[in-house]
Amino acid sequence: MQPDKRTQTILDGFDSHFEGKATHLAIAPGRVNLIGEHTDYNDGFVLPVALDRDVRVLFRARDDNRVRLYALEFDSWADFELGVTERNARQLWPNYVQGVGLELAGLGIQLRGFEGIVSGNVPRGSGLSSSAALEIAAAKAFLTAANQIHALTGPQLAKAAQKAENEFVGVNCGIMDQFISTLGEEGNALLIDCRSLSYRRVPFPEGVSLVIGNTKASRSLAGSAYNERRAQCEDGVRRLNAVLPGINALRDVSLEELEFHRALLSHTVYRRCRHVVSENARVQSTVAALEQGDFGEVGRLMNASHESLRDDYEVSSEALDKMVESMRSHPGCLGARLTGAGFGGCAVALVQAGAEKSVREAVQESYAKAMNLWPEIYISPPSSGARVLPL
Repeated sequence: MQPDKRTQTILDGFDSHFEGKATHLAIAPGRVNLIGEHTDYNDGFVLPVALDRDVRVLFRARDDNRVRLYALEFDSWADFELGVTERNARQLWPNYVQGVGLELAGLGIQLRGFEGIVSGNVPRGSGLSSSAALEIAAAKAFLTAANQIHALTGPQLAKAAQKAENEFVGVNCGIMDQFISTLGEEGNALLIDCRSLSYRRVPFPEGVSLVIGNTKASRSLAGSAYNERRAQCEDGVRRLNAVLPGINALRDVSLEELEFHRALLSHTVYRRCRHVVSENARVQSTVAALEQGDFGEVGRLMNASHESLRDDYEVSSEALDKMVESMRSHPGCLGARLTGAGFGGCAVALVQAGAEKSVREAVQESYAKAMNLWPEIYISPPSSGARVLPL
């Protein structure tokens, strides 16, 4: 392969920290969710795209059971034996790699150690899934080092990485992030059924682009609020199950059924359920609109999603609302919404092709003036999922 500038920097890092040469480069992207927020843990539908920002692991296999990795951006080492179940208490990032190794070994894969360099340009703490990108890149490296690159299907690999994050790292995430990082495809969004894990690619049409705005605001409330919202959804299902005995999740409830039985729910739980049920419907409508080339309708649905997340699910913030408002104020923006868990992180806008740079400049000026914070704005096409390149 002909290395680009970023890959060359990683190659130089390998030369500085290891003797000899690396043999492979594993790449796994971050993601942005076009629509379908807080639906994944309710057995619902999501529509993410892979970004052209990623985590890369430049590596070579070892002849023993040791994993030694140096993270360029953290200026720190991960060094552990395969099979060790004690977490790293001093730094977080090695636990994602170690947890993935434990899950793959638990599936019966005979792993080998490997060593190399980790580098990522997915903004951390932004809601663009840098953690899932690290997990999937590490999983690809583990499988390649073991000569088992085809041992798991894409969904199996995503489930193993999700389980590592849930059970070893201790973050109760859904399946979407690992799934899109593994199975994304250039020029396509991915419609994922989070119950069956069936999926299909949805061509992302020419004529529109995605602009992502990082608010740079703290997401400190996101973890506790996520757990609270999840519990409220589960409470809603329990109460509705008394009159709708066939339901297992909010995905099984229609808006008409929810309205008819709303007296069974507290006002707060009703609004949480209304967001999830209506958001599932919006995902399906967005897919239909994309396939018909109705960009105005896609933008309207994105706007409605943000209003629902702000008012019913209550996971927006002043920073996210200002970012969305700044995006929508530009005539080239067709619609915008927060993306990710909320309370900070990023918003995503659908804009007319050719307007990306002027939208970015307008958003930077408007948001910085309103919030006294300088945002980061990314322009990214739907990009490829995880892959391993031989050197």
